[in-house]
Amino acid sequence: MQSIISIRNVGKTYASGHQALKAIDLDIRRGEIFALLGPNGAGKTTLISIICGIVNASSGSVTADGHDIVGDYRAARAKIGLVPQELSTDAFETVWATVRFSRGLFGKPPNPAYLEKVLRDLSLWEKKDSKIMALSGGMKRRVLIAKALSHEPSILFLDEPTAGVDVELRRDMWKMVRELRESGVTIILTTHYIEEAEEMADRIGVISKGELIVVEDKDVLMRKLGKKQLTLQLQEPLQRLPTGLAGLPLELADDGATLVYTFDAQGEHTGIATLLKRLNEHGIDFRDLHSSESSLEEIFVNLVHSNAAPARANGVRA
Repeated sequence: MQSIISIRNVGKTYASGHQALKAIDLDIRRGEIFALLGPNGAGKTTLISIICGIVNASSGSVTADGHDIVGDYRAARAKIGLVPQELSTDAFETVWATVRFSRGLFGKPPNPAYLEKVLRDLSLWEKKDSKIMALSGGMKRRVLIAKALSHEPSILFLDEPTAGVDVELRRDMWKMVRELRESGVTIILTTHYIEEAEEMADRIGVISKGELIVVEDKDVLMRKLGKKQLTLQLQEPLQRLPTGLAGLPLELADDGATLVYTFDAQGEHTGIATLLKRLNEHGIDFRDLHSSESSLEEIFVNLVHSNAAPARANGVRA
């Protein structure tokens, strides 16, 4: 798939000596939703700021929709909409005035019909004449999104877009994000709500200590690095596991009545079939079973804590 953003060997070292980014290479595909995950201080906002031309990289290059972000800054920046993490708005302006002004900053001709659609999609139309200082935090967040969309960008960055937003507004925002993607806009988001990335993203990138440690399609990542567990409630409690089952990843609960079998998601059918066959051979019957699997949050935590060594070994990095 064609890339809309190409990042090559991008590094950032501040005057203090702190190395915020280390040789980042990344291609973001046109029309995808890409989630960039990482702990606080990992370098997410620094990378976004470099792509958007707010911060200068110490090394490397970035192109946005074919335009170099340094050599052809105005053309590149016109392709990008940015919803920052901080709620910085023109407090004394009306919603309509600030969104119209944002469009004009990019040299776009007036288009009241388009701006009305944006405000209606964000449930802001009824507030168009309200001063921003009078809005709730969630509504101010929506104004930031409206400003970012005002000049019709093909790339939209959402840096923690649902921070401080209630559940209802969050659902509305994600509905809008899906519609934007369907219209051809490429979405790059950072979020601390990992369940949002699990639900929304096509691909996941994980950044830790300034390094991009994994980039993968979400479904592939969860198959490669996810674990599944099968929990069996036994007909009769066991005192201990038979020695013939010692080679299997089995845990016997303290009460002896529950067995937990952990296996790779990739080996689901083979793993369960092998287990049930072995249990039958040892005369162990069960009365109930249920399965569970790793969430993206668990995979993310394991990647960051292990510094992603297993991911690299398995060829997950892209």
